[in-house]
Amino acid sequence: MSETLAAVRAEFTKLRAVRATCAALLLFVLVSVFVAALGGWSAKGAIESGNPGLRSDFTPEQAGLDGILYGQLALIVFGVLTMSGEYTSGMMRVSLLAVPRRGRFYLAKAAVTAAAALAVALPVTVVSYLVTQLALGSHGSALDADGVPRALAGAVAYLTLMSLLAVGVAAAARSAVLPLAVLLPLVLVGSQVLSVIGATKEVARWFPDRAGAQMLTVDSGDALTGLVVLLAWTAAALTAGYLRHRSWDG
Repeated sequence: MSETLAAVRAEFTKLRAVRATCAALLLFVLVSVFVAALGGWSAKGAIESGNPGLRSDFTPEQAGLDGILYGQLALIVFGVLTMSGEYTSGMMRVSLLAVPRRGRFYLAKAAVTAAAALAVALPVTVVSYLVTQLALGSHGSALDADGVPRALAGAVAYLTLMSLLAVGVAAAARSAVLPLAVLLPLVLVGSQVLSVIGATKEVARWFPDRAGAQMLTVDSGDALTGLVVLLAWTAAALTAGYLRHRSWDG
């Protein structure tokens, strides 16, 4: 146990020392809060002007969670960089000399990534929601409105799991380029586009981001299903990453 804790402490030290991963976490905060404020302000203007461009399913409660859907891209980058950075820089050799047991090293890396993502996602999710409601003014909703606490908790879990999924994919690819080239377009536009095409609509709902999105949908009846699907994707990615990492020979 002491060796595992030492490995975890070492990973926390490396995390704080790498500018790129710290920058990704900061970007998550800035993008999430900025989009939350902009979305609330825009929606308020649309409501008060009777703008028909306001989406028909708009609710202030759900709007409060829109910001982190964009911010999550930075957390995916964070997860990828946390794992892939040591492969591309050659530091993996040094890390494995310090922690020869690859399973322990991989566990420590994943645990630190999850802890950092959780520590940032929790306050940012709540703050983003409150910023949107503040921007909406009299059209806003409360933090304890029906379904909101559950959706906020689901959002934090979703963000943490997506970060871990990124770790697994990066470990399997042993680089940052391929995971980012696949995950970012998929989350940003890919699965959304596929979800509105008749031939792929049913398949797209089982993608990790589309299924996981149910976790942060205020009035969703499929939040638990979404959690199970996202857990399955995350577990599969982490397993693939571990198997690939175990065979790494430098």
